[in-house]
Amino acid sequence: MQRLADARVAVFGLGGVGSYAAEGLARSGVGHLTAVDFDRVCVTNINRQIQALTGTVGQSKAELMRSRMLDINPRMEVNAFTEFYNHQSAPHLLDPRPDVVIDCIDNVTAKMHLVARCIEQQIPVITSLGAGAKLDPSRVRIVSLMDTHTDPLGRALRKHIRRKHPVTDEQLAGVFAVFSDEPVRQPITDQESIVCGVNCVCPGGDNAFHSCKRRHVIYGTMVFVTAVFGMAAAGAAVKLLLGLDPLSPSEACDACGAIPGEPPPRRRRNRPG
Repeated sequence: MQRLADARVAVFGLGGVGSYAAEGLARSGVGHLTAVDFDRVCVTNINRQIQALTGTVGQSKAELMRSRMLDINPRMEVNAFTEFYNHQSAPHLLDPRPDVVIDCIDNVTAKMHLVARCIEQQIPVITSLGAGAKLDPSRVRIVSLMDTHTDPLGRALRKHIRRKHPVTDEQLAGVFAVFSDEPVRQPITDQESIVCGVNCVCPGGDNAFHSCKRRHVIYGTMVFVTAVFGMAAAGAAVKLLLGLDPLSPSEACDACGAIPGEPPPRRRRNRPG
């Protein structure tokens, strides 16, 4: 408990995943938290974000989490930043240096930069992949970033981060990823239904960094999935702080039968005669 009380964890992104990650860290006894999110609570956040209530709409997500963390543990040191993470804000948002970073950012450019920055500074990082468009919380797993599958965000992250940042496959293999192997469920837009990103209902959805109007589609989310993502990330962080292995046991993929981390079986050639 003393090791956790002395530890510092930074959570970037305090939405449906990050808010529960911060909650899990505070209730586990982590003594120092950096909480970062540029956004304010929107009415559309109420279905999944722990600080989103009818009475908190319009308030800073980071400041709300700070108040909640101190209600849980008044001794806790919480540095809250209502800022967007990018190359300009990175130096002071990662100072003091955290023992572990939990990345719950949904902007791919910022996500790539944060993961690459942690690799560069040798900070253990846990990255949360796609929690939207999923319904089965039992399929959430923690693996190496190189071993994720059935996850478009993980695939895009691996593909583009190596083009834009000087990182290797070996370094990416050391990044822990929280992901679900459940196939993505596409939103239904027929019958005049309201789908965020098509017919956006969020009154505060427009902002300088991540406007709803600029996104092609926003997947539906369920709190029992996003919360499990966040708590899994918090659990992985606590294990890392205590020197334990956070990885889930290997299981075969439902789609292809392959086991992440194992070489594919060799095909036997049929030789004539």
